[in-house]
Amino acid sequence: MSLGSRLLLPRGCTSWRPLLAGLSAVFLVKAVLGQELCPEMMEKYVASMVLSAVGDTLGYYNGKWEFLTSGPAIHKELAEMGGLGNVSIQGWKVSDDTVMHLATAEALVAAGKKPNLEHLYSLIAKNYKECMNDMKDRAPGTTCIESVLKLHPGQPGGWRIPFNPKAGGCGAAMRAMCIGLRFHRPAELDTLVQVSIESGRMTHHHPTGYLGSLASALFTAFALNGVPPPAWGKGLLDVLPQAKAYVRDTGFFVKENMGQWQYFKDQWEKYLAERGLSGGASPPTFPPKYGVEERDSFYTSLSYSGWAGSSGHDAPMIAYDALLGAGDSWEELAHRAFFHGGDSDSTAAIAACWWGAMHGFRGVNTSLYAHLEYKDRLEQVAQDLYRIT
Repeated sequence: MSLGSRLLLPRGCTSWRPLLAGLSAVFLVKAVLGQELCPEMMEKYVASMVLSAVGDTLGYYNGKWEFLTSGPAIHKELAEMGGLGNVSIQGWKVSDDTVMHLATAEALVAAGKKPNLEHLYSLIAKNYKECMNDMKDRAPGTTCIESVLKLHPGQPGGWRIPFNPKAGGCGAAMRAMCIGLRFHRPAELDTLVQVSIESGRMTHHHPTGYLGSLASALFTAFALNGVPPPAWGKGLLDVLPQAKAYVRDTGFFVKENMGQWQYFKDQWEKYLAERGLSGGASPPTFPPKYGVEERDSFYTSLSYSGWAGSSGHDAPMIAYDALLGAGDSWEELAHRAFFHGGDSDSTAAIAACWWGAMHGFRGVNTSLYAHLEYKDRLEQVAQDLYRIT
């Protein structure tokens, strides 16, 4: 028995065939136009951008908490506000992290569905220069400020700057998550690697800096694709040879880059061994006591110079550690990634983006982001990213 003979036809119709053909045409048109066909995936894109900014805003707290070096003191102040569920961020600004994340995302959208990478890099460089006009009271990093002055996006290759032996900070990692939203498909891994590295070394031309950009973007793609988080770290190490080959093949400051390559890899191997994740198949192992003080101590031990999360290797590492320990609790993620004595806004921006890519807005009160600065702009660029992906 055919489908049509089992169902009642609409009045005036003698066959289901033209109706089904019409429906197929509608879906085809929607697909071609990029209209929403998967509300759940659209929500994850929006949540990734919005929650990243929420995390940044909370970790920054208008500069008060980013530069407060005591996790227990931050948690005490948070408790006095009534806890995370009662915090209002009205009047709280996003930091430089979100401003530069938006700059990256909007360049990705402007480059279109089939971007020419040279053109994309020029757009990113242009946005990085322009976004420096929006840094009042947002605490931009010195490396970013100085590096964008060297960018000349209107010139051929003007998006490249020289190698910088001191550019191992987290400024590239904090703004690269959206690259993983744009190029999340396994077949796009080459592009994700290239774009994360080149956008990263527009300001942080040092492997510790731009490989942090790669980690943030790659883990966002993993989150969106449903890869179990315990496998992410090994996945990053598996991609590093590809990244190294790309940097070598570009022929741009190869000797300097290769000379500083090993630190990032060594630190990630050490961390994964600590958590029992070297094989990527087992659940993470945490200490029996791992509260606020213990996390502050461990996060500091991961750092390059004593400020936890301020480098390209440990900003995504701390965000990852927090995500692994949070389970399905947004509040626990916040306690671990947003509120600690290190570079808390950067680790928060990264971790919260991954949460959105995995879970959407699950567990997050709408009141928390109702007054988020640049909320409309974040939602718009997220929807645009989804439509061109």
